[in-house]
Amino acid sequence: MRNDRRRPARPRPGKPASKKAAPKKAAPKRQSTAKPVARTPKQQRPAPEQPRTLRLGLVPGTTPGRWIDTWKQRMPHVELELVPLTFAGQRERLSEVDLALIRLPLERTDELHVIPLYDEVPVVVASRESHLLAAEQLTADDLAGEVLITPADDVLGPLDLPTITPSFPMLATTRDAVETVASGVGILVVPMSLARLHQRKDADYRPLQGGPASTVALAWPREATTPDVEAFVGIVRGRTPNSSR
Repeated sequence: MRNDRRRPARPRPGKPASKKAAPKKAAPKRQSTAKPVARTPKQQRPAPEQPRTLRLGLVPGTTPGRWIDTWKQRMPHVELELVPLTFAGQRERLSEVDLALIRLPLERTDELHVIPLYDEVPVVVASRESHLLAAEQLTADDLAGEVLITPADDVLGPLDLPTITPSFPMLATTRDAVETVASGVGILVVPMSLARLHQRKDADYRPLQGGPASTVALAWPREATTPDVEAFVGIVRGRTPNSSR
């Protein structure tokens, strides 16, 4: 009778018994050769400009409009205060403002900076009914025998014209003189800007050939020169914001 019991299999010679695979060792981490980026401190914002005021003196007839517009764009934190001056008192009042648009002549000293800017053409103001307005321009000879009114605030000085002195007292202001001229009494010689300033429907003006020009200048005390004053001078001279002084 056959024995059905099976004997356990014996391992074959030369073949080792199977073993579990050893876990793989993790590869060592490579150290980065990149240098650490240095952190720079945050840039501090510049401190805001403190509000302040620049006082600009103006004699009648000066027109700083375009400079004022540029100032407001470049220096919005600095208020520009306009201070009216008279021609007669412009020298004394320079100490009350930071700088001023004045008319020459001006008594110059080493204490002042004075920069001439432009010359104004003199004009003859006359009534609308005057025959003088028939011409486009006038000469000294055209004014022979005319009554020349010279107000107390005159800015041109002696004119050496073949005219007649008025029989009435001197008028106080150019405005008064223009009003008198408009009524048909006499003529007036002033810089063109003053004629425009006091323009009326019943008066007009014509350029006077060979007449004395009126020079407008910028003036300020040397000891009062500040960065704000220098900024305004730069605007008047046409410097750009990045121009060096």
